[in-house]
Amino acid sequence: MDFKSSDTVTGPRAEDHLPQTAQAAVKIVIVGGFGVGKTTMVGSVSEIRPLTTEETMTQAGVGVDDNYGSDSKTATTVAMDFGRISITEQLVLYLFGTPGQERFWFLWNGLFEGALGAVVLIDTRRLEVSFDVIGRLEERGVPFVVAVNDFPDAPRYPIEDLRSALDLPEEIPIMKCDARRRASSRDVLMTLMRFLHSIAMASASA
Repeated sequence: MDFKSSDTVTGPRAEDHLPQTAQAAVKIVIVGGFGVGKTTMVGSVSEIRPLTTEETMTQAGVGVDDNYGSDSKTATTVAMDFGRISITEQLVLYLFGTPGQERFWFLWNGLFEGALGAVVLIDTRRLEVSFDVIGRLEERGVPFVVAVNDFPDAPRYPIEDLRSALDLPEEIPIMKCDARRRASSRDVLMTLMRFLHSIAMASASA
């Protein structure tokens, strides 16, 4: 087949190409229950057009999916979200957002493979959902930080009260964030990278 000069060839946009200065790439997973803001966080912070696998919610999920606090949500992630952010000219983070509905949690094992760390997004209206999420990360030995997404109608608690409720040790960072804001989401990722660096330094000196 002969292509004419006027034919359009589709492919990655120029801004989607990996920076030539990149020397290292790190896989990070963003996990949490249904509707806590994982897709929003990936979309707000990604420097490339994010890949999403959202599907329209139907009556089939009634009685199966817990959407308390997310009654207005009309779509849900069924596989993963994917984005990318350059932390420095040399370091790039690949972001993988997991599906939140429990019936899709079997996909998590594959997404966790090769992950250096994780962000656990929580919604204080449904704090109990986070217990299983954190438990899965602890079982697999994936280091994580906790980010409390700031929903307008969500109750607000002191960080130390949340730490106690989640039964987390002092060394695990917990912070508040607004997943809609790029700067806030980036701060969460920077906190995770500093936490991972401290773990690596401690291991090296042991």
